[in-house]
Amino acid sequence: LVLLGLLTSSECIVIIPLTKVKTMRKTLSEKNMLNNFLKEQAYRLSQISSRGSNITIHPLRNIMDMVYVGKITIGTPPQEFQVVFDTGSSELWVPSVFCPSSACSTHIRFRHLESSTFRPTQKTFSITYGSGSTKGFLAYDTVRIGDLLSTDQEFGLSMEEHGFEDLPFDGVLGLNYPDMSFITTIPIFDNLKNQGAFSEPVFAFYLGKVKGSVVMFGGVDHHYYKGELNWVPLIHAGDWSVHMDRISMKRKVIACSGGCEALVDTGTSLILGPRRLVNNIQKLIGATPQGSEHYISCFAVYTLPSIIFTINGINYPVPARAYIHKDSRGHCYPTFKENTVSTSTETWILGDVFLRLYFSVFDRGNDR
Repeated sequence: LVLLGLLTSSECIVIIPLTKVKTMRKTLSEKNMLNNFLKEQAYRLSQISSRGSNITIHPLRNIMDMVYVGKITIGTPPQEFQVVFDTGSSELWVPSVFCPSSACSTHIRFRHLESSTFRPTQKTFSITYGSGSTKGFLAYDTVRIGDLLSTDQEFGLSMEEHGFEDLPFDGVLGLNYPDMSFITTIPIFDNLKNQGAFSEPVFAFYLGKVKGSVVMFGGVDHHYYKGELNWVPLIHAGDWSVHMDRISMKRKVIACSGGCEALVDTGTSLILGPRRLVNNIQKLIGATPQGSEHYISCFAVYTLPSIIFTINGINYPVPARAYIHKDSRGHCYPTFKENTVSTSTETWILGDVFLRLYFSVFDRGNDR
């Protein structure tokens, strides 16, 4: 499970149907399998700009339906990093050469002495995610996402990391609002917007199952979806959270009774919710607990009904083939997990399991 969102008007996303997920910790414990996968799936895609537009389409790589990573560069000359483009957080950080943690030793570390545009600060940072934590210092340098260039971008350089060992990304690029930042810096999207990098302050995600996943900046390429976009108001301008009407199955409400909050989070693998409600869903679909996990018959994917997420009056079905995942050993489990971050109201996190089904557009200009 990858959980990078930081839980702490206007209008977000949703989304048009496109025509599954093992926990990150468990999958990546099979280290040899991951290493072989990365070698076989060489990252050779290049960024594309749509002709006659200011839209930048940047490739993402789906790593075993657990996390989507993309390439950025930092410094002059550019040093390359693989990062998670995360709508659940606001910070950009990568490992530094000063980091002795085992997590840093398995990832690319930024070599500040080799960059002519590097400028350090005296400020420090500390961030805790659902899957780990990092702390270090802040600096300025040039950051590139394809042909997008953010000059004098403040970012974090980790000196200590926990929980990111063996994960297939070097750092995180947050795309949430500045209000959600734990660091008093200007997030890279805001910096690009202020520098006039694109005409529309919009970004979008197409998360595929195999190849072709992208994040796009500056507009929307309509070739990635059919029909009309269903715009959804944000609960408040400052976070990619929307009001969800209910969660139902077989026309019966099974969670979010009376409405709740839903955070649309590209940095989370699964669908997360309150423990009591998640456990209830596990029972309804016939999943049985084994230790800390729930398992289910793999044949259930053919018999179980869709679970319906109703947002702004529109139903978004998540079929059994999406909410049940088969791991490398042939075991199946539901992709619903407990949200370990306590909140005052019922909150669900719609991660990649949901976003693989629906094209999503994040409109900062209209807060929707």
